[in-house]
Amino acid sequence: MGRKTLSAGDYVFYTINTAILVTFGVAALYPFLEVVFASLSDAIELTAHTGVMLRPAGFSIEGYRMAFQYRGLLTGYANTVYYVVVGTTLNVTITGLLAYVVATKALWRNVIIVLIVLTMFFQGGLIPRYLVVRSLGLLNTRWAVILPVLINTFNLIIMRTFFQGIPDSLEESAKIDGAKSLTIFIRIIVPLSGPVIAVMTLYYGVSHWNSWFNAMIFLRDRSLYPLQLFLREILIEAAYGEATGSVEEMGAAYQNVNEDILRNAFIVIATVPILCLYPFLQKYFVKGVMIGALKG
Repeated sequence: MGRKTLSAGDYVFYTINTAILVTFGVAALYPFLEVVFASLSDAIELTAHTGVMLRPAGFSIEGYRMAFQYRGLLTGYANTVYYVVVGTTLNVTITGLLAYVVATKALWRNVIIVLIVLTMFFQGGLIPRYLVVRSLGLLNTRWAVILPVLINTFNLIIMRTFFQGIPDSLEESAKIDGAKSLTIFIRIIVPLSGPVIAVMTLYYGVSHWNSWFNAMIFLRDRSLYPLQLFLREILIEAAYGEATGSVEEMGAAYQNVNEDILRNAFIVIATVPILCLYPFLQKYFVKGVMIGALKG
């Protein structure tokens, strides 16, 4: 087959489209690159630098050396990994089970859907949530960070829509062979739902990795703090000079490091690991979202 010839209009369209996409790409990528460059800069040269930063101002890993000496870093990482792994596993499992129920012709299905959708518009607020968590004895435990966000309504609707796109004939055939609902879900629905499960894993995983507010409200034991809560304390100290537990743990050594370099080093350390998750799920991401959005 011959190669398709593009018209002048096509060239103009593709040129403008490419230019717009590149512009948006640079605008999205540059802020993170600037943080990386600043974290690798020399303190004196960074202080003197003005304008756009296209490379490190000098080169130094002093910020990273100082950051990894901070005891709270490993504690925060360990806790965050726990919240991500346990929380995401429970999120995807419970969301998938409920989505399967409301995707089938189950009794009271429409009532359940209405109640679920209502939670997107009407919520009790922070104080009722705190009272519920306290009444359940979850304060200052890891479950206080995981259980209150067990199901995201938007994610539930995406999974439900995806499940509705699976042919009913597969489920009916399994029922004829004597399979129960749980067996059908585990052996038929789940194997066919790889794309949407990957998307949910990404959504929930990123949410847990970046979460700090629930931890700030429900946790008092610093040994349970996620990484982002330690990062928040350090950023507050760097921005406003307010004393925090994180900075006190670093002691006098903190005073010997440029605040901007240390702050940017912590941001990079807290951001890069979750970015590494995207390449493994990228091939499922678009497919899972689009299929979950086609059917109403």
